[in-house]
Formats: sequence, C-alpha cells, structure tokens
Amino acid sequence: MRARGAGFAFGVVLLALTAGPLGATTADTLPRVHVLATGGTISNTDGDRLTGEELVRSLPGVEEVARITVEQFSNVASGSISLEQWLAMARSIDDHFAGDPELAGVVVTSGTDTMEETAYFLDLTLAHCRPVVVTGAMRRANMLGADGPANLFGAIRLAVHGDGPRVGAVVLMNDLVFPARQVTKVHTSRPDAFAAPGAGPVGMADPDSIVLRSDLPERTCGTAPFDLTGVDELPRVDVIHTHLGADGALIRAAVAAGAQGIVMASVGRGGSTPGQRAALAEAREEGVVVVRSSRTGAGRVPVGRTPESEEVDEGARAPILGADDLNPQKARILLMLALTRTRDGEELREIFRRW
Repeated sequence: MRARGAGFAFGVVLLALTAGPLGATTADTLPRVHVLATGGTISNTDGDRLTGEELVRSLPGVEEVARITVEQFSNVASGSISLEQWLAMARSIDDHFAGDPELAGVVVTSGTDTMEETAYFLDLTLAHCRPVVVTGAMRRANMLGADGPANLFGAIRLAVHGDGPRVGAVVLMNDLVFPARQVTKVHTSRPDAFAAPGAGPVGMADPDSIVLRSDLPERTCGTAPFDLTGVDELPRVDVIHTHLGADGALIRAAVAAGAQGIVMASVGRGGSTPGQRAALAEAREEGVVVVRSSRTGAGRVPVGRTPESEEVDEGARAPILGADDLNPQKARILLMLALTRTRDGEELREIFRRW
C-alpha cells in the first residue's frame, strides 16, 4: 500500500465475525467488505466518537453477510476532511481493490454535510469496477431512532450484492441508493435528507434484499475518469454565490487568493449581476476558468453557449462554460479534476458533457 500522510489512517482491523452455533456460514466463505471509517454523525455520541470497529460490531447479523475489515481513516466531521485526504482516500481504496481481487466492495462511513462531494470525487477517481458505498447518519448513535446502524448494514449488503459493480460509487441513506453524480443533501436534520433531483434513486435496501434498477448501465472497468497518478495537490477552485446586488469583490478576492477556477452558484439558468460579470471578465483575463452552475437545486445550465449566456469566449484567456445539471459543489469537484488535465475550453466542455 502507498504511504499516506500522517494522521490519516489509524490502522486496519480484521473482524473475525462468523455465524452463530448453526455454522451455516463461516468467515472464510463469506465475501469480504472493507469499511473505511472517517467519522461524522454516525460515530457521534454525547462523549467520544465511536470507532469504525465499534460501529460494525454493533450490527446484529452482519457476521452472516460479510467478512469485514475496518480502516480508521479519520474520525472527524465531514466538513473537516481536506482535499489532501480525498486524494489519500481514493488511493487507499484503489490499493485495497488492486491488492485483493476478491474484495467485494468498500463502504465509506462519512458525515452527511459533505457526503455527496466525497461520493462524487470517488466516482470520478476510482478505476476498479466494484461498488463503493458511502453512508452515514442523520441522528447520533445514542439518539432515539438512530439511523446509522440500518444505513451501515444496508451499505454492507449492497457492497456484496451481485449487481454491485453496476452502481460504482453511490450514497446509501434511509434505505435508498443514490447515484454519486446527482445525490445531494436537501434537509438539515431529517433521516430522509438525501435526494437525487432529476434522477431519483437507483435502488433500495428492502428488508429481504437489495433491489437495483434494471436499466443501470455497465460501467467501464480498469480506468478512472481522472487518473490521480502524480497529482499531489488539487487546483484551487472557489464557489461564488449570486444574489441581488452582488458585486465583484468576492470574485476578485478568489483570484487574488490563487483560484485557478471559479464556479458561480448562479441565479436561474446561469445568470449573474452586472458587477459579477465585470469581475468574471477580469478573472478570465487572468487565466481563471469560469463555470456557471445554478443555485436553484434542479435543472441544467447548458455547457455550451446559449441565448441566456451573458459572456462570450472570444478574446478571453480562459473559457467560460455551463455545469449542465451539476450543482455548484459538484461542479467545483469536476472542475478541480478537469484542471489537472487541461485548460482548453473545448476539452473542458467535453468533460462537463460527459461526467
């Protein structure tokens, strides 16, 4: 395994869980699942955070589903995960898949605040065609109605499902399976806080089985959409919100801070204020790539120029494009990764149309 930065992984623990006295299933005949624990509400109590091993050991019947190894990657709120840790996480998962062809899948426990971003980043950077299920909880482990155990158990069941390779990286919350690209958090506190506007869930964790949509396409295996080889740092991309009366101060501040890209959380279908448009033109003259997304929560901002576009490419040093149906935080991820490959406007547009 590649070495990772200090403080990322606390260790890997093999849980030798076997079936009960009937002996119908033994550990060496079960599929293997690797749980990479990062923290979040699923681990929270009124005191110390639970470890990934403690979370798995709390699941009745899991010993009849899978052999489980646990890696305590971190134990923090999801908002505390860094871009450097994202890179290390993707490489760790790829290393586990490469080192064990029999590994059925990986489950990542995460805080819910940035769960959708972690899932999409992994979906874009993992080369192996096996499921990666990101899950967590909306209620702390010691609260009434804690949802973490059911979510984690469902994620492990999905990881060993025979059609798991068709899902890639997904989020499983509240018994529903959501695609990494479209999933987003739509409520601050309810257990049904996740949705996929325009796409819907791709499956569900029923009590008796995992049910996946029959129309899921086969995934390309062996090559990640974005190869992280040699990438030690992701380029800075900032998200700027559009609102009534917004000027260009935040855009100019992002450029001054070294942003290589700016994603606009625009009004409507990619609109911004006159002050912001002037600052965006300046940013592009400085070589900063601009992507227009929308703050609405659903719908598209076309990747290419449309009658609604307020800016043009002619003469600018850096391109401007639309985010399609990606929300601002997802558009930021795709732009960061795209900028590790190219700054050409047409190539960037093709990336946003495809991924």
